[in-house]
Amino acid sequence: MKPTQGGARALPGPLVAAALLVTLTSPPVGARARDLGGEIPVRVVSYNIHAGIGSDEVFDLDRQAAVLRALHADVIGLQEVDVRWDARSRWLDTAEELGRRLAMHVSFAPIYRFGSREFGVAVLSGHRVLASENHWITRLSTQTATDPAAAPTPAPAPAPGFGEVVLRVRGAPLRVYVTHLDHRADPSVRTAQVAEMRQIMRRASGPKVLLGDFNAPHSAPELGPLWRDVTDADPGGPTYPARKPVKRIDYVAVSAGVRVHGAHVADTLASDHRPVVADLRLRR
Repeated sequence: MKPTQGGARALPGPLVAAALLVTLTSPPVGARARDLGGEIPVRVVSYNIHAGIGSDEVFDLDRQAAVLRALHADVIGLQEVDVRWDARSRWLDTAEELGRRLAMHVSFAPIYRFGSREFGVAVLSGHRVLASENHWITRLSTQTATDPAAAPTPAPAPAPGFGEVVLRVRGAPLRVYVTHLDHRADPSVRTAQVAEMRQIMRRASGPKVLLGDFNAPHSAPELGPLWRDVTDADPGGPTYPARKPVKRIDYVAVSAGVRVHGAHVADTLASDHRPVVADLRLRR
């Protein structure tokens, strides 16, 4: 297995059982470490950070870090993450910067890579990342117009950016996936992406959490097959746009073995999306 960013190791399929026996040295974030009736509490967040730019169009990573810190999350799934992308995010590695500010482990999964410039999704975790993999799913590139060196993409094609990490939470294994689905009104690319994500997640057993910006409402037909495999942690409110949200396109979803104890949408303008916060319970 090859080392990946942040010291995690790529998954060649289901993680071997021995890796899951690794003892964590990093305590979980917040005060949710104690067992509750035989279940293990975990707070997760899904947040499209808009490259660190708020609803006021001002880049302010400290502001986003403060918002996330106040949520006391154990695991955070981020979308629209810049890594030395361009001047809009001051050429910073925003994944590592947020991880440093929050004292969390980082696993970044690029969607686009042009030399040292990268853009994608990330997982921040208060628990050490035992393994990670950047899966490929169907995409229709949005970067050909802004990067003249990029080859034209006339049709959807496989590309990276569906991130998976393996954690161990107080003795319980947990797989976390983070995704950002196609934004176009035509649902055909999202339909393909959902089918491929389901196939990937089915390769592994055990409890799973899916975090992401799906760019579609819960009732969208292209998301229907996904709800056969995972349960939506409905936060009871819209997430986009952040200033006056009218629709929910951001999600936390869980598999069997994970129970949703509660969920809500955090009220913040630190991005153009609002984060979804979910309190989960893992079975031992």
